[in-house]
Amino acid sequence: MFTPWLSEHWSFSLMALMFKPQEVYRLVQISDCHLVAEPDGWFCGVKPYRQLQQLLATLQANLPDAVILTGDLTQDHSLASYQLIADLFSHLPCPVFYLPGNHDDIDLMQQVFAARPFCAETEVHLGDWRLCLLNSKGPTPAGYFDHKRQQQLRQQLSSYSEDAAVWLFCHHHISPLGSFIDEHIQLDAAALWQIIGSDQRIKGVAHGHCHYAYAKLQQGIQLVGCPASSVQFLLTPDYQPVAARPGYIEWIFHANAKPDNAVRWQFLEG
Repeated sequence: MFTPWLSEHWSFSLMALMFKPQEVYRLVQISDCHLVAEPDGWFCGVKPYRQLQQLLATLQANLPDAVILTGDLTQDHSLASYQLIADLFSHLPCPVFYLPGNHDDIDLMQQVFAARPFCAETEVHLGDWRLCLLNSKGPTPAGYFDHKRQQQLRQQLSSYSEDAAVWLFCHHHISPLGSFIDEHIQLDAAALWQIIGSDQRIKGVAHGHCHYAYAKLQQGIQLVGCPASSVQFLLTPDYQPVAARPGYIEWIFHANAKPDNAVRWQFLEG
């Protein structure tokens, strides 16, 4: 059952949102929606608005505690496309967090997503868990996480207790997949890996961008890629989109982060 968020507070100039205490939190990650200005507009052989509409209809039967949108929400960067997204999510009784992808217009996102259920917070507290929502958008389609953003993350991490467990969410992937999408990987991945490797509280990184569902353990860190709600990509040297049912990830975070199964996820279809 949905549990309303408890309160908002400022932390080192970063907004954080805290949820009411409960044993388990269920979140949904949706990524790479690629909507265009018209509800019946096409993208790579699918109607992305209808795909997202179908996915959200699936969620209505079992509402999550929160939704995290991990970028590339529109394809044409239009105000109309963001408004379509806002209209689709406006009826959800849970917070909807969002972060930008390379296709997104941050100013338009902030303009259209100014009211609930959308939340501009960059940090989420779920019991022992601290979810950090990172902006990896840069001047090119590749990921960008410059010195300023690195310092911001370090400052954010320094505010957490030693007992906290951390999971990072961003748009771009930080480890090559062996496909064409690696051309647009996180350019500052080495610096981000250095931050991750220096803090044992960081347990994993979840991202979008790749239109591909996968999970792998690297350097003791769990990496999880979210399938797209629009089209999926094949792991091939050339660009090959595949029309399929809309995909998403269901996340389960236990308030007590000590057990081995304190976080679980599964790839689902709408």
